[in-house]
Amino acid sequence: MNPARLNSDLSRLRRETDMFLATVESLSDEEMVGPTLCEGWDRAHVIAHLASNARALVKLIDWATTGEPQQPYESHEAREEEIDELAALPKDELIETFKQNAQFFAEQCERLKGDIVTEELDLHGKPVPATSVPAVRIAEVVVHHHDLDTTWTVAEADPDSLLNAVEAAVRTMRAKGAPGMTLRTEERDEWIIGDGGQLITSDREGMLRWLARGDDEFVESEGALPELPSW
Repeated sequence: MNPARLNSDLSRLRRETDMFLATVESLSDEEMVGPTLCEGWDRAHVIAHLASNARALVKLIDWATTGEPQQPYESHEAREEEIDELAALPKDELIETFKQNAQFFAEQCERLKGDIVTEELDLHGKPVPATSVPAVRIAEVVVHHHDLDTTWTVAEADPDSLLNAVEAAVRTMRAKGAPGMTLRTEERDEWIIGDGGQLITSDREGMLRWLARGDDEFVESEGALPELPSW
């Protein structure tokens, strides 16, 4: 991996992580158990997910650098159990766990500067280039910062971080067999899903809001918008 690109990705990741931390550290204990855009999760669960995710994604780095296939979690049940355990921690302990795991992930990304044995990984049925593992984490932080449903908006993310998030959403749509669409943004991005049959336009922010959480306020199409598969 180009060291300059990795340094740039990690710099953006630090920025998004710092903004996320500023948001969660401002939450009261009452707000921590408030609802989010992730169905069934309160804010503590969203933070717990990101804390868990940081360590889990290191397994993709292990796969990329050793050639031994791994998945972030042994099972869906193991993932949910870990998130529930972390979410039950006192606020300060949960945030400290998030910080430690985020730092660990960033440190482990340095291994991508060495030899990459497996160039394309499989993340729950989604092909991911090994060099894009940091971008996967950036997307997680941006999307779930939005999910906290606070005054922060995805417009505050770095433009390239927002692009990472949309690309992650597109990978999910492809893996879940979403209807054929051509997605085009005001920033001149374009993605083809399936046969690309229906043109849908927006800016990156609006596209992410729709793909990730079904908010169609800022997307346009000549026909009715297709029904998206759930995350």
